[in-house]
Parts: sequence; structure tokens; C-alpha cells
Amino acid sequence: MIIAGLDVGSSGAKVTALDKSGKMLYTGSREYRADRNANTHEIIAADVWVAVKELLREAAASVPGLTAVGVISFGESFVLLSDKDEPLLPVMMYTDPRGGKEADLLREKLGDRFISHTAGASPHPMFSLPKLMWIKSNKPEIFAQIKHIFLIGDFIVYMLTGRRITDYSLAARTMGLDIRAKAWSKEIFEAAGIDPALFSKPVPAGTDAGAVLPEIARELGLPEGMRVVLCCHDQVAAALGSGVMRSGMAADGGGTVQCITPVFSPIPEGGSLHENHYPIIPFLRDDTYCCYAFSFTGGALVKWFADQFADRYKTEAKDKGMTVYQLMEGQIRDKPTGILVLPHFAGAATPYMDTGSKGAFVGLDLTHTPIDIFMAIMEGITYEMRLNIEKLSDGGIKIRELYATGGCAKSGLWLQLKADILGIPITRMSIGEAGTVGGIMLTGVAAGMYNDLEEAANTLVHPLEVYRPRREVQEQYERHYRRYRRLYSAVRPLLDQ
Repeated sequence: MIIAGLDVGSSGAKVTALDKSGKMLYTGSREYRADRNANTHEIIAADVWVAVKELLREAAASVPGLTAVGVISFGESFVLLSDKDEPLLPVMMYTDPRGGKEADLLREKLGDRFISHTAGASPHPMFSLPKLMWIKSNKPEIFAQIKHIFLIGDFIVYMLTGRRITDYSLAARTMGLDIRAKAWSKEIFEAAGIDPALFSKPVPAGTDAGAVLPEIARELGLPEGMRVVLCCHDQVAAALGSGVMRSGMAADGGGTVQCITPVFSPIPEGGSLHENHYPIIPFLRDDTYCCYAFSFTGGALVKWFADQFADRYKTEAKDKGMTVYQLMEGQIRDKPTGILVLPHFAGAATPYMDTGSKGAFVGLDLTHTPIDIFMAIMEGITYEMRLNIEKLSDGGIKIRELYATGGCAKSGLWLQLKADILGIPITRMSIGEAGTVGGIMLTGVAAGMYNDLEEAANTLVHPLEVYRPRREVQEQYERHYRRYRRLYSAVRPLLDQ
């Protein structure tokens, strides 16, 4: 039995195929282009679908006999299809600024407390409903043509199987799911002026959507009858693929977006999570939830620096057969830089959720090198996560250890930096691409390859090494973190002048 996990991300898609023992049989990826400016941030649905088809065609050719494929995806963004199943508009990304006034309108109609308690999220333009309200107001002729609204994961499942389902964790990213009832909220949809029937039916993570359509199987060379499983939101999948399945555990997802995902039960009382904009998401079991503490620019900010300012290091790295990141990390001094970086280069995520915030470098002088700035970026992202961990603690969620995966977890230097700044142990897991493996775990259970998620985790996910805080380095970072806590309040007023 061979299971594939398909991870549809914001800038590209990945597929990994494993057998029951966890042996990797195929892995591949495809990127697609995003158009981004001050007013819009979009990708093209057709590009995503083409990338997915190319990956599945390659996987089928490389690994005959695929039993099932599980689909996970990033959240919030949606595809609008006409009655002819044709996309009506480009896909608005979660960082697209449109929908701000509409989020405020929902807040005025229902109150922040009602929306937060019901949907698990405070009104914000990143979510689907405010953006749909913007389309209805600004492009009514397009809105009138909408036959179906799909989140990215259920769009791919629909294209593969013809079935319209979305899992609870993806549905929660619309800001319209009642996270306790696990159903669309009548009150929120009525206030938004959107018909919930346009959306797919919410179902549990890991639901079997049925067999791939015969015409798709023929086009891509897939086995007839191959099952397609709708898994979940990518951050939930990454937590699962990190071995995080029970209350009290937390994943550290170091990808394009830096995200810490703690799991808990029940939902803490008191409202502190809502006040600090931590979205609450249904997790894998009826009585468990998770939330996201995140920065829009995690690995994305490191990549931005390398793309824009590291050309001379790229040349040297190529000559030495290394990545540019490996080369730059090899030149880092093992002590704080003293530079403060506010990593809000795509706006501020939790705990602020401030689309108007911007990035900042503070404390540079003529002695600093590009390597120092590279290191300071990693420090700034980690300071932001420590701030979030403290806010989560105030809300009743204590994080005492992290399980790390994702592209950034390949850097031992960064994991040690995180342990030193956060003051907690970080375990690097055996899985680099935890999202696809989390999808494989859910799909393997749905297809009968594993009896349950625990068996899947024991087979596929193992700890590799633990990075522990070094007391003397932790004490050095403490002073700089105290300075960092004041950085946002010092910089933000300057942006409005």
C-alpha cells in the first residue's frame, strides 16, 4: 500500500509518497508565481491546479500503484467558480489588504466578542468572509456569477473527485465556522450577506472524498479507484506530522510563515486568547483544539534577505557546493548581534494583527556586516515568537517544549538560537516536510494502512535531537529581548505620520 501527501502551499505545491514502513518512494515540488503590490496579493487558481496535476502525473509515473492521496493546503484564500467550473477571479491571499472595512463592518454588526467566541477568530481582513464582502461590494457583476466558493484544499479535492467538502480546520479560516458546533454560523453569514450554501460541507479532518474521477485518472496516469482524502489546514497537518497530537504539546513550524501550534482541551476561559488575536481551530478530536501564534514572515524574511543582499555569498556557496544559507551560517558569531529586527515585512500577525505595521532594523552601525543582519533577522523572528509564547501563557496555555519541523528546522544554528531566546527545549523531528507527512498519516488511517494516528506516528515520526537553552547565552539575550518588547510601540506611531 502506497500513500501520497499533497501539500498545496501559498507559493508552491509538494508531493511525498511513502510505503507503510515510511520509506520515501517519491518526492517532488512545483512553484507558482504570486503577484504582489501595495494594493493586492494574488495567485492564479489555474496555476495551482496545473502544478498539482504535474506533480500527481510524475508521482504516478514514478510510483505505480498509488493507493490514496491526501490533500492539505494553506488557509483563508478561496477560489470562485462559475457554473461552468471556471475561476472568476485571481485568488486573494491572506496577506492581501482588501477586506479591512468589511471586517470592521462585521465587528459593528455582531460585536468582536460574539464573533471571537463563535468563530474562534477576531474580525480581520485576512479571513475569507471580509474579502468576499469586498468582492460583493466592489465587483457585484462577478459576485453574481459565483456558483461555488472553495477553499484551496477543497478546490483540489473537487477537481479530483467532484465532491464538495471542506474540513473543520480549513473552514475555521473563513471566520464563518462555529468552532463548537462544527457548522457554518448562520448569524455571521447573515451579517456578511453571504450564502453559506456557496461553500463546501464541513467534515472532520481525514475524510475520504471518494475515488479520483475516471477522466482525471486517465489524464494523469493515476490508478483507477485511487482514493482522495481531504486532510486539513497545513498548520494542523504540520503539527500532526511533528508528532503533536495531544493536549499540552506544541509544534514549531518554521516555514514561509513562522508558526507555533499548541494543542489544548478545553478552550481556556477568560478571553485572553481572543484579545491577543489567537485563532482557535478544531483539532483532530472532538474535544481538542489548537491555536496559531505566528509571524507572516518567518522563512520568507530570511529568503528575502538572501535574494536581495547575498549575491556574493551565493557565488561562493556555489563554488563550495553549499547552499547560501549554510555558507552564511558558517560565518555567524555565537553571540547576540545587538541589532533589533521587527519582522513585520508583510504586516504584523499575532498578537497584534496589524496590517499597517512595517519591518524595521534598529541598532545598525558601520561595523555590522551582512552576516550580522542575517543573524539579526533570525533573532527578530524568534523574539516575536517569545512575545507570543508569553501572551499564550497569560491566556492559560503553557508551552514547555517545542517539536520543530519545516525548512527552517534544518538549521541547527537557528534551533539552538530559538532554545536560547525562548528558554525552552526544542526537539528536531525526523520529518523535514511535516505537512505532507501529517497528510499521509491521516490518509493512511482513512485508507486502512494504519489502525490509528498513534500507529502512524510511531511508524513515521521520530525525534532526532534536542536543543536545550544554554544559560549563559540565554542571559545575554534577555537584555536584548527586553529592548525588543518595546520596539513595536516605538516604531508603529512613526508609520502614521
